[in-house]
Amino acid sequence: MATTKFGLAQPVRRVEDPRLLKGAGRYTDDIVLPGMLFGVVLRSPHAAAKITRIDTTQAAKQQGVAGVYTAAEMKADGINPQPCVALVANRDGSAQAAPPHPVLADGMVRHVGDPVAFVVAETSKQARDAAELIEVDYDIIPAAVDPATAMDDATPKVWPDVAQNLAFDWEIGDKAATDAEFAKAAHVTKLTVVNNRIVVNSMEARAAVADFDSGTGRWTLYANTQGGWFVKALLGPVFGTEPDKFRVITPDVGGGFGMKLFLYAEHVLTCFAARKLGRPVKWAADRGEAFLCDTQGRDNVTSAELAIDKDGKFLALRTRNIANMGAYLSSFAPYIPTYAGTSVLASVYGFKAIYANVLGVFTNTVPVDAYRGAGRPESNYLIERLVDAAARELKIDRVELRRRNMVPPSAMPHSTPVGKDYDSGDFRVILDAAVKHMDYDGFPARRAEAAKRGKRRGLGLSYYLEATGGDPTERAEIRFADDGCVDVYVGTQSTGQGHETAYVQLTANNLGIDGDKIRIVQGDTDTIPVGGGTGGARSLYSEGQAILKTSESVINKGKQAAAEELEASVADITFADGRFSIVGTDRDIDILSLAESQRKKAAAGKPATILDSAEVADIPAHTFPNGCHMAEVEVDPETGMVELIRYSVCDDVGKAINPLIVRGQVAGGVAQGFGQAVLERTVYDPDSGQLLSGSLMDYALPRANEFPDIEVELLEVPCATNPLGVKGAGEAGAVGSPPAVINAIIDALSTDGVTHIDMPATPERVWRAITMAKAA
Repeated sequence: MATTKFGLAQPVRRVEDPRLLKGAGRYTDDIVLPGMLFGVVLRSPHAAAKITRIDTTQAAKQQGVAGVYTAAEMKADGINPQPCVALVANRDGSAQAAPPHPVLADGMVRHVGDPVAFVVAETSKQARDAAELIEVDYDIIPAAVDPATAMDDATPKVWPDVAQNLAFDWEIGDKAATDAEFAKAAHVTKLTVVNNRIVVNSMEARAAVADFDSGTGRWTLYANTQGGWFVKALLGPVFGTEPDKFRVITPDVGGGFGMKLFLYAEHVLTCFAARKLGRPVKWAADRGEAFLCDTQGRDNVTSAELAIDKDGKFLALRTRNIANMGAYLSSFAPYIPTYAGTSVLASVYGFKAIYANVLGVFTNTVPVDAYRGAGRPESNYLIERLVDAAARELKIDRVELRRRNMVPPSAMPHSTPVGKDYDSGDFRVILDAAVKHMDYDGFPARRAEAAKRGKRRGLGLSYYLEATGGDPTERAEIRFADDGCVDVYVGTQSTGQGHETAYVQLTANNLGIDGDKIRIVQGDTDTIPVGGGTGGARSLYSEGQAILKTSESVINKGKQAAAEELEASVADITFADGRFSIVGTDRDIDILSLAESQRKKAAAGKPATILDSAEVADIPAHTFPNGCHMAEVEVDPETGMVELIRYSVCDDVGKAINPLIVRGQVAGGVAQGFGQAVLERTVYDPDSGQLLSGSLMDYALPRANEFPDIEVELLEVPCATNPLGVKGAGEAGAVGSPPAVINAIIDALSTDGVTHIDMPATPERVWRAITMAKAA
């Protein structure tokens, strides 16, 4: 692939695909080390229970068993609880509740799937058989499951010393100013929505392989992470040692979506057992276990009020969000509904004031953390549902109401009431393009045609705004290899997004080197000393800036080397299209030949300028991708079945380095959002806390045949805060699609009197909504 022929902004096919499609990918479970043992986790069958006795005697005696470990062994070896790194302060300034998160349950289990013991044996079957022989006596106690009632006095406490199960009571915005705007409002729209809990379901389940070198006292952990540097940073404190005692290697990763960012018990357990036994230890989840041990997403109940003046202009927004944390605080859990979620509450609208109160609650459920969009989909869903409700109440066209309240380009940069500074955006142009593309004006005729067939047809739209996140710095290193290729070491981690292709395009464009001579290296914390990993749609705008800065360093070194090679002044050397030239002459040398020449000089002990460079780029500002999603659905009123007829997106993701990859990312996000909107529902028994939707037999995921072609139009408004002009695209589809789909369903059912439905809009729920509306 000679990407120098195409440059940037071209739909170059992914360079990683031939290897992956031919089965040459290497994933964590593919790793086999000499003498490797296999670990199995014994998990709690109860949501809330006291552990009165654990007897591992029979399990330890079984053939092939090398070790059986419980909380007692963890404590004896000084293993500390897993930390939460994103605690928030309560609105009165006090510290939030932060109970310990033990690696193995210590005296209590607090959700179905809570790890109780770790069994290590010669084979996974032997470990599994031995785990079944561990005797655990449980004293079952009542469980708390529903976040909406978690703070009620009658609800059981997950933690005895945490009153009302309240993890934190947090706020943002100016309450007095918001109340003042509400006092003069001509109309107030109120709405309560449920953002349903999601099981992440990445294609590749989590796995870990740990090895311990007693000579150096260092671990090597192979794990499918979204950035090994964060896992390494947390493993050190858990083991009471320096993080540099850990080397984390991440091979190919089959999907992450946020869930593979975090430190998990199995990372600790495999490292613990490897040191204890002096042999490598592997653990790999099956799909059923993943439902019980991977962090889950969303699970909010949010009430909101929208204050509007007599001209239909938005004045203020007031929200109260109850956010489920699960039984323990995962790595970033408190940050997701607070700082991350409220960062986009203003969306694209010109609010004068906003006040948000977020209540984090504990329940006897699997811990919740970042899932694609990480708080921003929840806020966008709330706002776009609220705007549609206001349009119905005021009898103003929903497109006109949005257009009337959008922040114009002339107001950029724009500061929101929640402290975000938008650098760019032309929201009305994007909205108008989406409306035209979907033939909004022609919809009534399509609705009438569907009615003749006995179907309800609906058109829904949502305008989303994302705020990308992640570390404030990123590193890149460029090395010229002996084989004539260029290796680019990056601090992000691909989990299927196409990073390799985008980074090859950037490097080829910057240095004028053909793409087939560029290799992307990632995922080894020893080879790459620092990295921000991947999350919050940060990779391209962060790593892209690091590659750009490092490329400039290479070129500057190259000018010095070329001056020596061509016997000219550095001031007379120019660089273009991969060649260093003397101004006004035809004397030049290409960058690869120059690098090889300098390398040979250095090997011979002669003075040389090695072109290899490494730079860390500061990332001072986040970006704000935005766009308009439009969904057209048909509903069968007899069965409640929803069919997605057409789906269109007009996106502003800034400059698109590779439009083909962007469109694929958006389509994948739309599919995930559609799944949440109409199919996916994590169900816990309200009394026992049992996970009732614990497998793909009970938990519905979207399939390809449920989708039309996802039409994606890219309208570029370059970002003003980074030299590439990019804004991030990885989460955009999942942010905009849930409100578009639900708004379309409500629009379809409007003739039946339905004005509200919560996700997921399953056939049963849709049918029930129609039936109840008719009865009313």
